[in-house]
Amino acid sequence: MGRRETSQVAKEKVIELPCLCANVRRAARAITRLYDDALRPSGLRTTQFTLLQTLSLAPGISQKGLARLLEFDSTTLTRTLAHLRSKGWLRSEAGKDRRELRLSLTAAGLDEYKRVVPYWQAAQRRLRRELGEANCKQIGRAAMRAAELTPSRED
Repeated sequence: MGRRETSQVAKEKVIELPCLCANVRRAARAITRLYDDALRPSGLRTTQFTLLQTLSLAPGISQKGLARLLEFDSTTLTRTLAHLRSKGWLRSEAGKDRRELRLSLTAAGLDEYKRVVPYWQAAQRRLRRELGEANCKQIGRAAMRAAELTPSRED
């Protein structure tokens, strides 16, 4: 696509598609780009930050529980956790059932999470500014409700 075609596409109005899934996925990709852009100076991607944030809120969660909570497929989760583990930010321990893996942040992982929070907060502020506080709350509630309605996958 040439420069002229690219700029023309960028100027086109976003149209509402008849499929709710398509509209939500498009919005999710746009919001992820916004967060990735805000997090870029930190060196982390949104997926990595989300795992640090979740593990700071739910220390000792099982890997299977983490996958269900975040709706991550097993391959993506394993790959992203491996990156956190290689940085020394993640601790894994066997659960009551030896097949179960319990995850938590190391002290370095918690420090990394705290270091990156200001970048995440910048993305949060931008979304609130662009969408308005009421819309952000409504979108958040709708997203939570949608997540509750969908059946979780069984591994």
